[in-house]
Amino acid sequence: MSALNVIWSSLHPNTDAALVNSSYAALLDAYQSSGRYYHNWSHIQQLVSLQQAYAHQLTDPEAVLFAIFFHDIIYNPQQPDNEERSAAAAVAHLLKINYPAEKTAQISDFIITTKTHINTRQDPDLDYFLDFDLQILGAAPETYRAYAQQIRQEYQVYPDEVYNSGRKKVLQHFLEMPAIYVTPAFREQYETAARTNIRAELNTL
Repeated sequence: MSALNVIWSSLHPNTDAALVNSSYAALLDAYQSSGRYYHNWSHIQQLVSLQQAYAHQLTDPEAVLFAIFFHDIIYNPQQPDNEERSAAAAVAHLLKINYPAEKTAQISDFIITTKTHINTRQDPDLDYFLDFDLQILGAAPETYRAYAQQIRQEYQVYPDEVYNSGRKKVLQHFLEMPAIYVTPAFREQYETAARTNIRAELNTL
């Protein structure tokens, strides 16, 4: 059993094993589907690793894990409602396992917030979740370049002039933010590198 399978199972202590296994298989199928070059199972593994590293800082590490597993389960670069549909998928699963309604709503909100990366809940756990999702921006230059190429592959349906224009807007938006990372830990570790990486990518567009 893989590490992520063990973690997924640990989130379902009182759930029928068949449902746990089938839901895990559905996650794998979704994240390993064709056309996913960055928003795939490796991305989930990376975010889970970050969650494990910072679990002691989280009020509800379990809810953050559920948000991580589901946040990109629906991903189509040509559709504008991936986050909402991913949140709906999370809610549908959590209803099946009788997860508390308040926590279910929180997880749904966390996932939808990845659309804007603006925490209007004033929830410190959401700050960490959003920073986990953006950690790649502050990665080593070669890792960032690979990520940028993977994003381009996901949007390969669009010609360069369309893609480059849209990508520039996204990157400029990050540069115009007072801080890309919300938590002090991530800001200290990744902020400078993220801005350097983003400027370097902008120079290629």
